[in-house]
Amino acid sequence: MATWNSRGLRGSTLEDLINRTNEKYLENGLALIQKIPTPITPITIDKENGHITLAYFDQKSTVDYIGAVQGIPVCFDAKECTKDTFALQNIHEHQVEFMRQFEKQGGIAFFIIYYTHKEVMYYLPYEMLRFFWDRAKQGGRKSFRFEELNPAYIMQKKNSVFVPYLDMIQQDLDDRD
Repeated sequence: MATWNSRGLRGSTLEDLINRTNEKYLENGLALIQKIPTPITPITIDKENGHITLAYFDQKSTVDYIGAVQGIPVCFDAKECTKDTFALQNIHEHQVEFMRQFEKQGGIAFFIIYYTHKEVMYYLPYEMLRFFWDRAKQGGRKSFRFEELNPAYIMQKKNSVFVPYLDMIQQDLDDRD
């Protein structure tokens, strides 16, 4: 079983690692991926300094990241999981619908899941997510187990790229052919 280098993760969040990876990909001219800010609605603003002191998250955020890789539209969301079972309640219906529409337009949609207890990064293609999602909608499990996942999509850190999802996008494209 492939594991993640735990020293690389100390003091960092999954989002930080993805952001660093995106910077590296941009520097090398490989991809342009932007973090989509989480939409909030401010409730209280401090009049002295203009800072938001109370707000709530809007429900309709779509995905965490969107951009292009070598001319291919890409969108993805990042999730952390602390056990072998990933609850589908961590994904919202409007996210799945956005990803469906995104792929219908010729893009690639996926999730990056960091299994913290295993120190494993995983690329979950939209189609695989859709299988689990539809199974739950038809009365089946409302989660999926790590053992159900395709081991070919476990990411290996390489060349100082913390979350090497470009290799997985290529694997995803190859599997579609």
